[in-house]
Amino acid sequence: MNIIREIQKDLIAVKDLPVFGAGDTISVSYKIIEGVKERIQQFQGVVLQRRGNGATETFTVRKMSGNIGVERIFPITSPFLDSISIIKRGAVRRARIFYFRERTGKSARIREKKNFTKA
Repeated sequence: MNIIREIQKDLIAVKDLPVFGAGDTISVSYKIIEGVKERIQQFQGVVLQRRGNGATETFTVRKMSGNIGVERIFPITSPFLDSISIIKRGAVRRARIFYFRERTGKSARIREKKNFTKA
């Protein structure tokens, strides 16, 4: 098992990503390639979970588009991932907040952590 981790460390490109977790509102910039054109698109929403580690680590972001919830799973090591910026930190008690999917209105609010400075 340790041999696999050592090989993965060499293959993974180290990115400068901020520390974030479930309940945080983030904006993910990722590259979209359409034919020969390339552009950067933003996806802003609440982090539902982070899972995996090393080369297989992913995180799930949920946003509301009109009245429809849209979720997207991003691999941390993806070459299409451009940058991540933290909008606000959320105070939640769980590492995976799937209960957030059924919430609407006031119950869908997440308390903001105090003493948070934007970088």
